[in-house]
Amino acid sequence: MLEKVDFRAELYGLDIARILALRENGARLMPLVRGECVSTPALEAVKQLSAPSSVQAGLYLYFSCWDEAHSMADSLENADGYFWHAIVHRQEPDAWNSGYWFQRVGTHPTYSRLAAEATEAGYGSGSAWDPLAFVEFCESARKRPGSKEERLAMVVQRLEWQLLFDHCSRGSAR
Repeated sequence: MLEKVDFRAELYGLDIARILALRENGARLMPLVRGECVSTPALEAVKQLSAPSSVQAGLYLYFSCWDEAHSMADSLENADGYFWHAIVHRQEPDAWNSGYWFQRVGTHPTYSRLAAEATEAGYGSGSAWDPLAFVEFCESARKRPGSKEERLAMVVQRLEWQLLFDHCSRGSAR
């Protein structure tokens, strides 16, 4: 039976919950295209946070602190880091570079749940998650601001972020 993503910031500790409380507690719909960092207090709090680099990369990305997210993801030599790196480049937008990093990810442990959750949200991902197809979907959606396609891409991107952040926060390779 499919379990809906029930993202609760408090599960990741008081410091992370306080940071995520600065913008919708982990439920923010991040833009598909790189923008300005949306919270200077969050940026500073993540810099001070004692957490694995994969968690910090995810927090920077969540708050659209692109340069910091990119730098942190670039320092990680594992599938989680490559995954964050791929998302950062998808938002740049640089579809080719995003695809390169997704190829380095290989098959990530979050992909099966992401495929199911994305399908439940209305994105026809099929039985297996195809990150390259999602990159292309985001490329198309970002060219239609305010469209249903853009909203769906942002919803699936949030699911992707929540699942990867949860994975990184709960003791995976960091």
